[in-house]
Amino acid sequence: MRVALGVSGGIAAYKSAELVRVLQDRGIEVQVVMTAGAREFISPLTFAALSGRKVITGMFGPASGDANVESAIEHIAVAQSIDALVIAPATADVLAKIAQGLADDFLTTLVLATRAPIIVAPAMNVNMWENTATRDNLEVMRRRGVRIVDPEEGYLACGMVGAGRLASLESIVEAVCGALGLADDLKGETVLVTAGPTEEPIDPVRYLSNRSSGKMGYAIADAARRRGARVILVSGPTHLEAPAVAVRKVRTAEEMATAVFENLAEAGIVIMSAAVADFRPARVETSKIKRNAGSRSLELEPTEDILAGVSRRRAPGQLVVGFAAETDHLMENARAKVAAKGLDLLVANDVTAAGAGFDVDTNVVTFVFPDGRTQPLERMSKMDVAGRLLDEVVALRKNHAAAALR
Repeated sequence: MRVALGVSGGIAAYKSAELVRVLQDRGIEVQVVMTAGAREFISPLTFAALSGRKVITGMFGPASGDANVESAIEHIAVAQSIDALVIAPATADVLAKIAQGLADDFLTTLVLATRAPIIVAPAMNVNMWENTATRDNLEVMRRRGVRIVDPEEGYLACGMVGAGRLASLESIVEAVCGALGLADDLKGETVLVTAGPTEEPIDPVRYLSNRSSGKMGYAIADAARRRGARVILVSGPTHLEAPAVAVRKVRTAEEMATAVFENLAEAGIVIMSAAVADFRPARVETSKIKRNAGSRSLELEPTEDILAGVSRRRAPGQLVVGFAAETDHLMENARAKVAAKGLDLLVANDVTAAGAGFDVDTNVVTFVFPDGRTQPLERMSKMDVAGRLLDEVVALRKNHAAAALR
């Protein structure tokens, strides 16, 4: 694994030197990129000695006395070679540039050029951190899928007290490892995931189904496995290669319900991403229906609401996450579903939106919480959505554990 570490101009830049070492201890290669401001606080030579690699300090060069500067084209090579980009510390200025899509140095150009996950750890004066402009910029970045590692509270270099101190190296590394699929924050957990469509037979050769490919659920199962969880994947019919987890293959909604309820007691976290058929034929013909039989009508009956059944059977402390694929009134329907089924989190998406929904590699989703909060994400890969979802699940798990101790 290889990450680019962007260092911007703040007193916390000295902590980034230790961050290089901690990342390397995790087996991660580090390519350091420094802004002009960062070089006022710490020398590129320090990072070169620690990382064992040249440090990139500008777009054009070489500049006088700086043999580490590479040509402008290198931002493309770096962007394509990294598995994640982490910026620590990130100043208010850098946050503003990222939010506005500016690219006036190597680091901000790299942000636009890479498709790798981006993790940002801000550090600044408390008033700058609480400024409305900074808060708006952070919200824009979150919607685009940037992971924000919030600063800590305490004594700041400026002499003030409050939020703005760079997050602990442990928190930053945890976020990086989560983005890389190397985190173990789900170690000891059993995660039950449903995925794919169901097929409801009409006769021996025909069935009712939907366009779900199973890609979202499979991505969640794989991401949870990488973060240390034991994963049980209950999968409807797909053409996907299953990740290295326990897999229960099912066909119908009834079979999926049976598999889910049989494994429910083992799971501390349940993520119901399958697109289960809401209706099935009331009668299944025993032989193929012939065309010459003339016009026919198909009577349908509802299938079991598996998610509602999970909510009824859930054990104390068990987290339940649902999905809602809608074609209209997205947020109205999503909020109603969260309330009706007592969910800890709902992932809602409009399947008619470009780059979202069924049988594509990307998704556009909104996280909906029981307290009414929503967190919309911009279009990103389904694996990145899975990572962001599991970030929220881990946070919910920690919050529940803290509440239980109070």
